Amino acid sequence: LLPGRFSVFPLFFLALLLGFASLLWLQLSCSGEGPAPGGGQSRGGPRPPRPPPAPPLPAEDEPSWGPHRLALLVPFRERFEELLAFVPYMHRFLSKKRIRHHIFILNQVDHFRFNRASLINVGFLESGNDTDYIAMHDVDLLPLNEQLDYGFPEAGPFHVASPELHPLYHYKTYVGGILLLTKQHYEMCNGMSNRFWGWGREDDEFYRRIKGAGLQVRRPSGITTGYETFQHLHDPAWRKRDQKRIAAQKQEQFKVDHEGGLNNMRYRIESRTALSVAGAPCTVLNIFLDCDTSETPWCTFG
Repeated sequence: LLPGRFSVFPLFFLALLLGFASLLWLQLSCSGEGPAPGGGQSRGGPRPPRPPPAPPLPAEDEPSWGPHRLALLVPFRERFEELLAFVPYMHRFLSKKRIRHHIFILNQVDHFRFNRASLINVGFLESGNDTDYIAMHDVDLLPLNEQLDYGFPEAGPFHVASPELHPLYHYKTYVGGILLLTKQHYEMCNGMSNRFWGWGREDDEFYRRIKGAGLQVRRPSGITTGYETFQHLHDPAWRKRDQKRIAAQKQEQFKVDHEGGLNNMRYRIESRTALSVAGAPCTVLNIFLDCDTSETPWCTFG
């Protein structure tokens, strides 16, 4: 009897071990972690292939890049979601076109109302001698058509976001959104007026400066994508524009500023920081603008 009793225990232990192994195999096969029938594929069908990595950008030391270098000037305040999309997109877009470039984020950190024109003036003055032309570029406007020209605008100001292509603004004197100028031509205009606090009208005044300097605005040709040429990232329900008009500002916004521009730009750079956004390099300038409230009392929110 004793030998028979002892022979039962190994058999019982072996049965428990086989049962445990069966349960483990069933759990793994249901979760997709173990081998599945049909050549090793999971029960849900073949897994989709991973997307191929983006092709490497061409190196700037190639001769095909050309001799000119663009300063991409981006006026900015508290629009970080758009910035995170803008910087890597524009770096890849310009690199694929072999446009040497440096992206400057012009971050207004004072407590005055937003002044896009003055920020562009600061960007121009701080962009350095290694760039010889500028792009005045809105952070919420992405070019979708690779045929758009961002090259050196030797013949005069080149309005990339022309009225027949911009998704919102279609009047013939419009020069906002994206405008390219050589540094020489921008100096001929004395830059932009510093009197425009809040949203709007600074581009219309700059159009008159361009004409007054004897320059002709050129625009893209042969672009067939119409109003689908750009992606506009701005959400008006989420980001309200500061369109408030205070006191004499209502009349002043339609006048040409014959006195001010680069020659009377007053500002202070709090910091200059080199950043990489998803591998795309840029420089952030934290800028304090100055306002003479006796000249432009509408620079404050009061």
